[in-house]
Amino acid sequence: MNHIEKLVAGFHRFRTDEKYRALFEHLAQHGQSPKTIIVGCCDSRVDPAIVTDCDPGDLFIIRNVANLVPPCETDGSNHGTSAALEFGVRHLEVENIIVLGHAQCGGIRALLNREAAPETPNSFISSWMKVAVNARNRVLSRLPDETAETQARACEQEAILVSLDNLLTFPWILERVAQKKLALHGWYFDMERRELLRYNPDSHRFEAFP
Repeated sequence: MNHIEKLVAGFHRFRTDEKYRALFEHLAQHGQSPKTIIVGCCDSRVDPAIVTDCDPGDLFIIRNVANLVPPCETDGSNHGTSAALEFGVRHLEVENIIVLGHAQCGGIRALLNREAAPETPNSFISSWMKVAVNARNRVLSRLPDETAETQARACEQEAILVSLDNLLTFPWILERVAQKKLALHGWYFDMERRELLRYNPDSHRFEAFP
């Protein structure tokens, strides 16, 4: 069985699974009303719905390389992440936005190693990762003598904070946060330890949930 056949066989099992029948009948009739957006990485090992044990319809998930949120820009270019945020916030009226970073992020490691490996001309990845260049600069300035692993973990977490700051550059997000209709969260999934950490703005650290 090749991989496409495996996927089709999986769909047939899903289609006949009774536990999903009523759920999808309800979703088809009533539409979606998720309470939370998760901005996650497209890394195949980090599926936000699986990590949080959620059902279809529970989360509005936006995935891209390194779970980044770009700043609000109106230059007429294609902005898939920004468009998804706009739909989730302004039309679905979600109550939470979680930026979910993770350990062993290839995008962040490429960002840290860009001087050792020159940028590929016309690379979409290189251009996209510039969103997190401030995270890279802060970590290399703060931890210049640490190991590559320590720097990578710090940059993975620092990039989450950059994205949280960028979320507030969208006026319709800033307005809802000020009105306490929307809360922003930074989470970090450590797949090696199977731990989920959250950013605590009081301690300025990523900490385990109580």
